[in-house]
Amino acid sequence: MSLLRTGRCPTAIRHTVDGQIAPLAPLAARPVVAAPTRTVIAHGERRSANRTKWATAEPPSGAAGPAVAESPVREQTVAEQIWDCAQDLAPVFTEVDRLVAANVRKVQKAFRDHRIGPHHFQGSTGYGHGDLGREALDSVMAQIMGAEAALMRVQFVSGTHAIASALYSVLRPGDEMLAVAGHPYDTMEEVIGTRGTPGHGSLMEWGVSYRELGLTSEGRIDWEALKTAVVPGKTKVAHIQRSCGYALRPTLSIDEIGKAVQIIKAQDPNVVVTVDNCYGEFTDTREPCDVGADLAMGSLIKNPGGTIAPGGGYVAGRADLIGAVAARLYAPGIGIDAGGVPGSTLRIFFQGLFLAPQTTGEALKGGRLAAELLHREGFTVIPAPGVPDVWSMITAVELRSRERMTAFCRGIQRTCPIGSYITPEPGVTAGYGDEVIFADGTFIDGSTAELSADGPIRAPYVVYCQGGTHWTHWALALEGAVTSLREAVAKDN
Repeated sequence: MSLLRTGRCPTAIRHTVDGQIAPLAPLAARPVVAAPTRTVIAHGERRSANRTKWATAEPPSGAAGPAVAESPVREQTVAEQIWDCAQDLAPVFTEVDRLVAANVRKVQKAFRDHRIGPHHFQGSTGYGHGDLGREALDSVMAQIMGAEAALMRVQFVSGTHAIASALYSVLRPGDEMLAVAGHPYDTMEEVIGTRGTPGHGSLMEWGVSYRELGLTSEGRIDWEALKTAVVPGKTKVAHIQRSCGYALRPTLSIDEIGKAVQIIKAQDPNVVVTVDNCYGEFTDTREPCDVGADLAMGSLIKNPGGTIAPGGGYVAGRADLIGAVAARLYAPGIGIDAGGVPGSTLRIFFQGLFLAPQTTGEALKGGRLAAELLHREGFTVIPAPGVPDVWSMITAVELRSRERMTAFCRGIQRTCPIGSYITPEPGVTAGYGDEVIFADGTFIDGSTAELSADGPIRAPYVVYCQGGTHWTHWALALEGAVTSLREAVAKDN
């Protein structure tokens, strides 16, 4: 029985004209007070999207430090609009709370079933053999994900690393990888081999062929094309990306993933269905393995880490395949009973997993607030405001220019607890083919689950909002972001 419902959030009449939500007129730019002359520039005052490099050049005049004279009346106007949106969203937030409660119940049951106690927080060193806590964590994760087994490891550097490990564990020379839901996320391009450095061992360099099914004009899976897409005996992996990634398409529902699994297996039951589950965990009461996916992969610095995991990733699915993934992550013969992990990290993994449904729920609320507010500002948002057909951790906002993306991200960065003084700039970063801009002042490096806004600098210039440990952080972040965005729009006009 689904706890979700469809529909639209009620909006106040004062925000509509002839039944349509009307954008508010941009506010005039606030007066600027000249910044004091600076003689010392700290490293990182202006940062390229390349996270490994920090510029030290003197910022342009007026860009160093808080140079805006706050206007109580003008700031209150933006804040009032945000809190008015929040009030209208009360029914939506209630639906999110119901989803959170259902997932907390599921996680709580897994902890209880496996009798998790303080003795599971001891940790291990070196090879990590016989680590009861790590083994219990794998079992808990497997139950939560609806899988036979799971590999939850700090040794995974990222979600991309976990996904790549799963793909390399299954695919062999001469096999075909079929992407079912359009083009995968940008960082997968170098793994597959459609882009990247020659000689680094992409799948295509290892003799794996690659094919993808385009989406329909509505951004959905092409079900008719999928019915005949599998080549029995050749197509070894059918890969499904659950979230929108850097694409203007809806997030896939668990029902859609289940339908895709059935269609794929009907053509060849030996095809391994893999699901990039990044940003998908706990946005439904079920996970991909619950509906037949063979492997599901994700990052612990996104949803399942509860915003406190210091790193790592997971792969969950069939027990035989999890053994193959462990061999790929470590080495053949080492097995699944390996991988030293400090006790403090184990405790955080357990605690983060327990918190994950709650932090994911707060991120969903923050995304709904951003969607409502920016829709009223006149921008296209996906998912549209209200209760979506499918809950999405990612809210895509089409800003339509490089300057607006930059302005929005800079407004977000100013409200981050870490690096609020940093000015994000578009730049090249590892794994991405386009320039990318990031606003992500987080305690865990790259933890987009905490609160972030980013996107590739390419038409139609979309910024993707994620995370938020509490929706009120988005309320505060949107004050700065919308003010900066309005100023950028005013310049365009």
